[in-house]
Amino acid sequence: MNSNTLRQYRYDIYDCLLMAKDALFNAVDALMTEWSAKSLPEITQSLWFERRWPSVYEAFEDGKIDQKYLQKVFARYIPKPAEGNWLWTGVDASGIARPSSVTSADRTALAVHNLPKGKKAITYGWQFSAMVVLSDPASSHTYILDQQRVKSDATAIQVCIEQLKQILPLLPEKTIVVLDRGYDCNWLWCQCRGLGANVLGRIKRKRTFYRPAPSPSGKKGTPRKDGDRLQVGNASTYGTPDGHFQGKDAKGRPIEIFWWKQLHVKDARWLEMTVIRVVRPHATDKERDPRESWFVWLGDPQADIAQLAMGYALRFGQEHGYRFDKQSLLWEQPRLQTPSQFELWSHIVAIAHNHLVLASPLVEPDLRPWESKHRPASLQQVRRGLNKLLAQLGTPARPPKPRGKAKGRSTGAKIPKRTRFSPVRKKPSLPQIVPL
Repeated sequence: MNSNTLRQYRYDIYDCLLMAKDALFNAVDALMTEWSAKSLPEITQSLWFERRWPSVYEAFEDGKIDQKYLQKVFARYIPKPAEGNWLWTGVDASGIARPSSVTSADRTALAVHNLPKGKKAITYGWQFSAMVVLSDPASSHTYILDQQRVKSDATAIQVCIEQLKQILPLLPEKTIVVLDRGYDCNWLWCQCRGLGANVLGRIKRKRTFYRPAPSPSGKKGTPRKDGDRLQVGNASTYGTPDGHFQGKDAKGRPIEIFWWKQLHVKDARWLEMTVIRVVRPHATDKERDPRESWFVWLGDPQADIAQLAMGYALRFGQEHGYRFDKQSLLWEQPRLQTPSQFELWSHIVAIAHNHLVLASPLVEPDLRPWESKHRPASLQQVRRGLNKLLAQLGTPARPPKPRGKAKGRSTGAKIPKRTRFSPVRKKPSLPQIVPL
């Protein structure tokens, strides 16, 4: 990455903005540089926001973005892996809580994690599905490929499939999609196979798979459609694995990996997959640090299964990326009224996040006295030192034009109350699997 490439990225992003493009691009630069801001109006105090602070809200009311073109721009500047290596990507969903926003439409139920016992585990708001390029080692330096809202008439799994259909053709052939247990779904696996995607997914406990059916015995009756079963968590059904690896992970800790090939589920007997068992003796065996984990691999049968299983740890970088977006880039802070306005804000956050990732090799990070100089710079440290680089890159945004004072409301005008919306509690269902 050099300054000319980064400058071209800025101009390509500017071309993605269709309406209110100058104010929105100013908002991108302000969001990246006003690192101490705690709210949307505060980012307008940046030197790179050339307008008055109310114009930032007007920009999100009037602004539009070409999402399809934005996907192509993001894919054009992805951090390239070393030659011959896999490009690791992840898809996950994150919630934006809006429990009291009764004038905001299409809010759905969201799970609330890490609550004390006895607390209500749901809230209401919007959910967004993000597809990102994972960093190695796992960190917040993820690169966002696409971000879409999960509407009330769809599920995160359905939105995941739509994102894969749109993004995978733009990526290298050697791309892995990593999914967590929330995407443990037969329908999803069938759709991914139809797309030709290489998928590494974590699976839930008590999952049951079946080996290939034995040859017909010649006896009366219908031949068996399934072979012996393999049930996750039931050691008596494991049998002899097709492969075994024993060694150490990236941090030098012991690890043992087993895998079974050519397994299937009853709902889709035509779909062959590899089931992987990972044992980490050093783990505490708590919910967030299990001693035994199970995965399913859909993709190249000649791939190195042990390398894939250990590579799943890169997925946790997506959680760090979410944390940076929410805590530093204020993703969930603005109280924008409509879902479309918040979708536009989410794209602005993604643009700023990727800009910081691409700029990190060119920026001298601003470190606090207590921060280590021997670790790779975090995105927040890059953000603090970005002002000097932006002065060299320039901006494609045009300066504002004064337009005088507004006339105000006419005499006797009555402003109706905003429409109230109840949360959508109906859970949409997935389509049925169609056998081949």
